[in-house]
Amino acid sequence: MDVVIQPTADAACRLVARVIAGELRRKPHLVLGLATGATMEGVYRELVRLHREEQLDFSRCRTFNLDEYIGLTPADPNSYHRFMREHFFDPVNMDLRQTHLPDGCAADLDMECRRYEEAIRRAGGIDLQILGIGKAGHIGFNEPLSAFRSRTRVKALSPVTLKQNAPQFVDPSKMPRRAITMGVGTILDTSRCLLLATGAAKADIMARAVEGPITAMISATALQLHPRCSVVVDEDAAARLQGVAYYRWTFENEPEWEAFR
Repeated sequence: MDVVIQPTADAACRLVARVIAGELRRKPHLVLGLATGATMEGVYRELVRLHREEQLDFSRCRTFNLDEYIGLTPADPNSYHRFMREHFFDPVNMDLRQTHLPDGCAADLDMECRRYEEAIRRAGGIDLQILGIGKAGHIGFNEPLSAFRSRTRVKALSPVTLKQNAPQFVDPSKMPRRAITMGVGTILDTSRCLLLATGAAKADIMARAVEGPITAMISATALQLHPRCSVVVDEDAAARLQGVAYYRWTFENEPEWEAFR
């Protein structure tokens, strides 16, 4: 696992966007795993800028989102379908036929989960998976005690997640209590993972996720098992990490990061 510390949240978002752009330029048919949430808005803003100012081409890219709330239609203002279209898909030249999110209104949710896994398999797997992290330590909606071999499935949301996400709803009581999410095993199968965390509120969970013991109580710790995972944090989110000096040295000296320094 690489840990890259950036001076600000904006700088961290720009770095993640530049990594995505580099992978896309190298492989125009990139299969990209995407995340939602406030942290990701800065990444998508930078990708939109790169598209408009540097002609970054998304026309052949294929995408798979981590999750979607159960019971929200794609047109619902709080659905992740809507989030992705507003913040990323519509402002760039993305072929919407090549974008995929779970259907939270499917008549048979278990079948929808199997269908989603099969769609990822048919695409050849995910080349680069972008991740955020919740205050409960979840990646996707893999709440505490999610099995590390789990696949896309329905998951009940934890009280911590409900409290964290409820303010995004005009009426917090209307927030869904369940979601469809890629499993931890699905995420670990991706070729490369890139986790972004910013802000002091994430400092404690980032220290536990990166440097703590591997445990199903914090699904993000499973990323310690991934053969190619990078974590990008700002100074606030890095505040409780113990290996900061080593992480800074690695970023300054590893050839892989030369283009991003």
